[in-house]
Amino acid sequence: MKKLAIAAMSFCMVFLAACGSAGNNEAVNDKAANEGNKETATNAAQEETKPEEDAKPVKLRIYAQYADDDTKLPYDYAVAELKKEMPNVELELEVQAQDDGQKLKTYAATGNLPDIFQAGLDIITTFKKSGNILELDSYVDELGFKDKMFPSTMNTLVADDGHTYAFPYAGNEFVLLYYNKELFEQNNVKVPTTYDELMTAVTTFNAAGITPMSIFAKEKWPTVALFDMFVTRNEPQGILKLDKGQASVSDPAYKEAADKIIELVKAGMLPKGATNLNYDQAAALFHQGKAAMFLNGQWEIAESTKQLGDKAGWMYFPGKDAANYEASKYAFSGGGGPGGYAVNPDTKDKDLTAKVAAFLSLKYAEYKYTERANPLVSTKVDKAIVTEYPPMMKQLSDDIAKITSTTSFAWGLSDAKFKAAIEDASQSLMTGAYSAEQFIEDVSKAVPAAK
Repeated sequence: MKKLAIAAMSFCMVFLAACGSAGNNEAVNDKAANEGNKETATNAAQEETKPEEDAKPVKLRIYAQYADDDTKLPYDYAVAELKKEMPNVELELEVQAQDDGQKLKTYAATGNLPDIFQAGLDIITTFKKSGNILELDSYVDELGFKDKMFPSTMNTLVADDGHTYAFPYAGNEFVLLYYNKELFEQNNVKVPTTYDELMTAVTTFNAAGITPMSIFAKEKWPTVALFDMFVTRNEPQGILKLDKGQASVSDPAYKEAADKIIELVKAGMLPKGATNLNYDQAAALFHQGKAAMFLNGQWEIAESTKQLGDKAGWMYFPGKDAANYEASKYAFSGGGGPGGYAVNPDTKDKDLTAKVAAFLSLKYAEYKYTERANPLVSTKVDKAIVTEYPPMMKQLSDDIAKITSTTSFAWGLSDAKFKAAIEDASQSLMTGAYSAEQFIEDVSKAVPAAK
C-alpha cells in the first residue's frame, strides 16, 4: 500500500508538472502571438505611413521661363514646395529661350519635347494639330482645378474648343509703357498725352543723347504690342478684331497706327538695331537710365521698381489729341488666354507629370500673389500678402475696374497664319525702312475670313 501511495503521488506530481508546463507553453505562445501581432500591426502602420521619399525617384525635364526675379523667384519657390510634397520628383530645368517658341517647336518636331513646358495659345494651337500636347480635362476634374480658379480667369484655363491643355498661373495681363520720371524732369519733358507730345519727347531725348524708348524687338510680340497700343486709340479691340476676321488692316485705325510708328521710328524713337535687342539688353538701357521709356508687360513692374525705385512709373498711352487721350485712356492692350504649364503626351507617367504641372502652377501663382505683390494671377490664393504692392502695381490694381477693353498679346492670337504675318510685319515697322502700304499688303494676305 505504501508503494502504491508513493506511485500515485509521483503520477500526480508528473501530471501537474506536465499541465503546468503546457500552461506555461501556452502562455508563452500567446505572448509570442501577441508580440507578433503587435509587430505586424507596427509594420502595417509603418507601411501605411511610409514617407514618400522612399518612392521611386523620378526625373522630369521642364522648359520654363527663368530670366529675372519675376520668373526665377516664383519658379524656385514652386520647386521648393514640390520637394516637400513630392520629394521623389526631381526637375531638370531648361531655361526657355527668348525666341517666340521656335526652340520648343523644334523640340516637338524632333521628338525631344520636355515632360513639362510653358505654353501660350500659339503653342497650344500648333501642338494640338501635331499631337504634341496632352489634353488635361480629366486631371482638371480629378484635381478640382476649376474650383481653384477665379470666375474672371476661366479664359486662361479653357481653350475655344472647350478643353484644357495647360494649367495656368497668370491671370489677364497688360502691356504698359514705363518711363523714368527723373529723366523726364531733368530734361524738362512733359509726360506725353498726345502724339505731338510724344514726338517732342523723342526729339528732346535724342538731342540729350538719351534713347527715347527701349524695346526688345528681337522678340516679335513686343512689336505687335506697340502696334496694338496705337491701334487701340481708335479701335478698342485692336489686333483681336483682325484675328477674328472682323476688320481689315487697311481700316483707318490700323493704317494710322502703322503710319505713326514709322514716323516716330524715323525720328529716332527706338535704339539702333532694336530688332537685334533681347530683353536683357533692352531692359538694361532703361534700368541704367539710358532710355527714357520702356515697353513691356505689367510683370516688369517688380524689376523696374527694384532697379529704379520711385523713379519708375507707367503712363497711359498717348492719343491723337487730348479728347482722344481721355476717351481711350482705359482701352488697354494685352489680355489673357489659355496658357501655363503643359504636358508632353509621351511623358512616361502622365498622371504624375500632370499632377506636378498643376502643383507648380498653383505654387507659382501663390508666390507671385503673396511675395511679388502681383494680384494678376489666375488661381485663388488663401495666404496673406507678404509684400505690399509697389506704387505702379497699386496704380494698375486701382485701374483694373476702370478698364474699358482689352485685346490680346501676340501669343494669344488664335489664327496661326495671321499671327505669323502680324509678327513679321510689326517687327519690320521697327526698322523705319518699311512703308505702311507694304505693311497693309503683307498683313492683308493673312487676315482670316470673318468667323
